[in-house]
Amino acid sequence: MAHLAPAAARRKKRGRAARIRGRAAVPRRRSSHSSCGHAKGRTFVSPVRLTYNNGVNPFRPVRTSSPRREDLDTPSGPLEGLLVLDMSRILAGPTATQLLGDLGADVIKIERAGVGDDTRRWGPPFVPDETGSPTTESAYYLAANRNKRSIALDLAAPEGVEIIHRIAAKADIAIENFKVGDAARYGVDYAALSKINPGIIFASITGYGQTGPLASLAGYDVLAQARGGIMSVTGEPEEKGGTPEKVGVGIADIMTGMYTTVAMLAALEGRRKTGRGQAIDLSLFDCQLAWLANLGTAHLLTGKTPHRMGNGHPTIVPYNAFDAADGQFMLAVGNNRQFQRFCEIGGEPEVAQDPRFATNAARVANREACEAVVNRIAGTKTKAEWAAALDPAGVPAGPINTVAEAFAEPQAIARGARVSQPYAHSGSGTVETIGNPIKYSDTRVTYRRPPPVRGEHTHEILGDLGYSESQIADLAERGVVELSRVPA
Repeated sequence: MAHLAPAAARRKKRGRAARIRGRAAVPRRRSSHSSCGHAKGRTFVSPVRLTYNNGVNPFRPVRTSSPRREDLDTPSGPLEGLLVLDMSRILAGPTATQLLGDLGADVIKIERAGVGDDTRRWGPPFVPDETGSPTTESAYYLAANRNKRSIALDLAAPEGVEIIHRIAAKADIAIENFKVGDAARYGVDYAALSKINPGIIFASITGYGQTGPLASLAGYDVLAQARGGIMSVTGEPEEKGGTPEKVGVGIADIMTGMYTTVAMLAALEGRRKTGRGQAIDLSLFDCQLAWLANLGTAHLLTGKTPHRMGNGHPTIVPYNAFDAADGQFMLAVGNNRQFQRFCEIGGEPEVAQDPRFATNAARVANREACEAVVNRIAGTKTKAEWAAALDPAGVPAGPINTVAEAFAEPQAIARGARVSQPYAHSGSGTVETIGNPIKYSDTRVTYRRPPPVRGEHTHEILGDLGYSESQIADLAERGVVELSRVPA
């Protein structure tokens, strides 16, 4: 079928421009003996625990410096050869497509000419230019738009829609987060694009889904957190004067992006088996409910409404922030032996034998009394002294870092939490983003492209699609597309 991938070797030869002109690609097939599925013709193989040969760690050291030249031009990773049409903006969709890009996909970001992604203006802070003055590129935008190419166009113009259709004809995945009905109004919904490319995977992210009484409402992270219940269980308890609080980052957006990534990759596997694409309907509200996890399930089981507990845990004690001699640290005791060790290290082993505290169930029933005793013991040592004593003993505890302290942690540095990339729009010539947390033993995550400025790749992409220089100039002259604004 026209939308299925050519052979991997052929795809490699053709390069990026040929990929966008040619047929859509799918990830390379695994041989039947490596599959863990039960599909006809496959052999089931039990999962194998990863072991080190002669104690050698198979995971490569993390490289956090600027990407190599070949990384900029050649996608690499498990999704190499995948073409993604990204019509999303803000955070949920861009989170999903940045992840696909980090894993090797060629992501084409569609932006409104003259406007761009809304988050470009969500600051300060903004990237500073050579004089230290703020540019129009915000830290918010940088957080979710790495490894993408930007084309800026007028979606209200027929020629703008035609450009999207040309990309869709070759794409494996399309993603959008318009309000329900808007994608159809522009002519870029699943019904329109699947006629052009029956194999396309089309993901739609909305506030409340394509159906239901709230389907027509726009989606906002904070409203999903509020309506979806997470704010009711976040913050200090009501009896301590606490009120519902949102999570400190846009977690409903971010988690929806993660669910979307899983859904799209699963749909690609389905297409590999059937040859057919499909539409995917995700919403911030649905995803918010889904990750209520144990609290949501406890409510469904008992009918009781969970309440805010601050840093505490509803079913584990002691699991909270406690006061050391020089500040707070987190203690997360998960079993009775860990509690016994904590009490021994704190010089009061008899506390663990107290019937009120001897088991987790007893400690939960006597939460206030137990936490008062633990807090008293905690005050006998500094945070560093507790870390030095508890870590070797296997008692879970740790510092409560600021964001700056978290990135400065030796562990964060060793794991590549900060990535520096060349960035022409910055006065320093570079920009830092947060590293991808995925570590492979064989394939690799790459940082081929920094977040693009608006329309940075318009000319390049139109050329890949077969537009001539005169056609590109005409489209730009009439405002259908916007060409690069990258400084020389």
